[in-house]
Amino acid sequence: MNLKDLSSLLGLSQTTVSRALNGYPEVSEATRARVLEAAAAHGYRPDSRARSLATGRAMAVGLVVPVNSRHERVNPIFADFIAGAGDVLSARGYDIMLSLASGEDEAETYRSLAARGRVDGVIVQAPLIRDWRIKMLRDLGLPFVVHGRISGEDAAYSWIDMDNRRAFRKATDHLLDLGHSRIALLNGLRDMDFAHRREDGFLQGMAARGLSPLARHIQNAPMTEDFGYAATTAMLEAEDAPTAILTASVLVAFGARRAIEAKGLKVGRDVSIVTHDDVLTYLPNTGDPPMFTATRSSVRRAGEQALEMLLQLIDAPGCGPLQTLMEAELVQGTSSGPVLNKEPHAHAET
Repeated sequence: MNLKDLSSLLGLSQTTVSRALNGYPEVSEATRARVLEAAAAHGYRPDSRARSLATGRAMAVGLVVPVNSRHERVNPIFADFIAGAGDVLSARGYDIMLSLASGEDEAETYRSLAARGRVDGVIVQAPLIRDWRIKMLRDLGLPFVVHGRISGEDAAYSWIDMDNRRAFRKATDHLLDLGHSRIALLNGLRDMDFAHRREDGFLQGMAARGLSPLARHIQNAPMTEDFGYAATTAMLEAEDAPTAILTASVLVAFGARRAIEAKGLKVGRDVSIVTHDDVLTYLPNTGDPPMFTATRSSVRRAGEQALEMLLQLIDAPGCGPLQTLMEAELVQGTSSGPVLNKEPHAHAET
């Protein structure tokens, strides 16, 4: 189906359909929604090369992936974010350009993308505390949206984030309400901003009950199943083993579950687990009730909204900064239950 066919089907002029697909503000939201729905239903996708020539845009957005990063970027979380972004890009006739960079080459990659006009904007993934990329992208004049937020960044910028601090405060309160006081946190890398916020939420929840976790019960590493298994195994072998574990991802939770069951213990009875659930397509936390009690927030939806925001910045320069804070829902699963034996609050603050 071409533009003429789609216009005829809708009873609209080709100009109106084109403007609706390109996000022009003079097209009503009702008309835009109708055009996008019809385009998706009939498999219509504008030719990005023709649109680039007509609009003077690259008709592409960029994502730079550090290949020597200490944490795994190309994982189920990354894949679902890209899938959500792809849904929006496809409807608007945009492509996504993934660039691999190592070490200091990452900064040069951003400069090259801007200088050559290869992308109209970029998504910044996995922000660090005091992330250097923000100033660089602002200086380059390249529209960008950060998936996450950056502690220590005073200047305004566009971002979409899940309220990590609030989510992990909810999770901690849930375990405390069940009588647990020896709670462990298996978190992402310490220099990642989301991990910093999640630990804050955990510590706030503990402090509100007059408790302080053992330092060895807070561990940071790439969020893998192996990390969850190894860390949980080691903690369960100690005399002061936690009765509950809070994990930063479902991947880590599966590892923790494997370690608990390998010790002949039952998850939700002997040791509780609460995790963060990104609602991953290929690693679902399913069941009725779900396998894991979790703070749930869809990373695919975050991808969709991030691209909607970025395209808005591209279409209307100067309209930003745009900022969206998503709330996580606490979903009760089978992995958390009351503490078996009320341990004395040996680690209560005095």
